[in-house]
Amino acid sequence: MKLRGRNKVSPEFSMSSMTDIVFLLLVFFMLTANSPNALDLLLPKARGKSTNTQNVSVSINKNLDYFVDDVKIDPENLEQELMNALSAEDKPTIILRVEESVPIENAVSVMDIANQNSYKVILAVRPN
Repeated sequence: MKLRGRNKVSPEFSMSSMTDIVFLLLVFFMLTANSPNALDLLLPKARGKSTNTQNVSVSINKNLDYFVDDVKIDPENLEQELMNALSAEDKPTIILRVEESVPIENAVSVMDIANQNSYKVILAVRPN
């Protein structure tokens, strides 16, 4: 007696729908990828509420001069000046004021100093 199963599953798999999905994902990622010249941003300008919990103000002008509370300092001495100014504070906060034409590396260096010393940084922006 020979028994045969009635339901046979076909081992064939259609790749056409999988190919369509992969192609659509490829097109999506190509369109949404950030290219270096895609956006021309004018920073810093934003809407938001300002806070009055300022302890120290760090400013960088277009000539790359650093100021701590309107006193010009050398960039190499910035960390020591901030430590001196914020040593007595419970929640040390820095207001970072950077002109638009200043390279972002300069602002990041101040943020890095603040991060290493557990200071809170607030980026000051122009009202929209």
